[in-house]
Amino acid sequence: METLWFMIVAVMLTVYVILDGFDLGAGAIYLFAAKTHKERQMILRAIGPVWDGNEVWLLAAGGTLYFAFPPLYASSFSGFYLPLMMVLWLLMLRAVGIEFRTHIDNPVWQGLFDVIFCGASILLAIFYGAALGNVIRGVPLSKEGYFFEALWTNFRPGPNPGILDWYTVLAGIVGLVTLTVHGSLYVALKTEGELEQRSRKTALMLWPLQAVLTILSLIATIYVSPHALENYRLHALSSVIPLVVVASLALLFHFARRSDYLKSFLCSCAYIAAMLVGAAYGLYPVVLPASTNAAYSLTIFNSAAGHHGLMVGLVWWSLGMVLSVGYFVFIYRMFRGKVRLEEEHGY
Repeated sequence: METLWFMIVAVMLTVYVILDGFDLGAGAIYLFAAKTHKERQMILRAIGPVWDGNEVWLLAAGGTLYFAFPPLYASSFSGFYLPLMMVLWLLMLRAVGIEFRTHIDNPVWQGLFDVIFCGASILLAIFYGAALGNVIRGVPLSKEGYFFEALWTNFRPGPNPGILDWYTVLAGIVGLVTLTVHGSLYVALKTEGELEQRSRKTALMLWPLQAVLTILSLIATIYVSPHALENYRLHALSSVIPLVVVASLALLFHFARRSDYLKSFLCSCAYIAAMLVGAAYGLYPVVLPASTNAAYSLTIFNSAAGHHGLMVGLVWWSLGMVLSVGYFVFIYRMFRGKVRLEEEHGY
């Protein structure tokens, strides 16, 4: 049962990164790919019907984590208090940038909100990547299961690292580049004309950097956390995960060059999913490694809720997921196709 809930949390976080990831990527290229007021409106209309719904997956994943692994929730939310507050403010600023821009018909204010939206999207992509880097690298957990991390210490991984070091910064850059490519492909898929071509060009220009960073991140992960390969050595079938990463990355570029944006975007989704699943598989059964002493690490066994609660929760979670998936399928089908400015809705 603990393994099942580990998989559920991992899947929910992966779905969040894929869905809200293209929103963040669209925001990251917002000031650079869109040159005119109308083009910026097109980007906002491309993500407008779904961006706030996509963020619900983050809340749902957090609630599921709280239910299934309460000690992990308590430890991580207290230890990562400062970056969590920063993420919350960035989420609010991003929403302010999107919503207020459409309600104030003044070029000065619209320019300010454009900068807020773009800047918050870029910083969120970096923060999410750095957060994953912290989990993979490990945090200075005490025997009681709690920790505190300064924003940075000596900028190197070790027994008492800071939130930022060279490894987590690398992870943040990987997150930014990956989500920028992801969002660029989505904008190209949903728009037409020069904006579509600029978005395509952005994805193609960043692809070589994404490929290099993928290799560098793997090497850095093996250096920082050698035990991450143990599960891969034990199960030969797990080699499928890196093969999916390589294949999806190659096909992403292939389809983007042919302007087949749907297939290229789906390959980007597969790449993100494989990277995150690979990281979760490498950690299993650990959910929060301890950099101080491996014996202090939180695992699915010492941080899971009671068996009866997990069984009952699975029933209610399943019902909620059926409703949620149905709603998202309905919304994405309703707003499928290219966006046009003559369409009537709030963006």
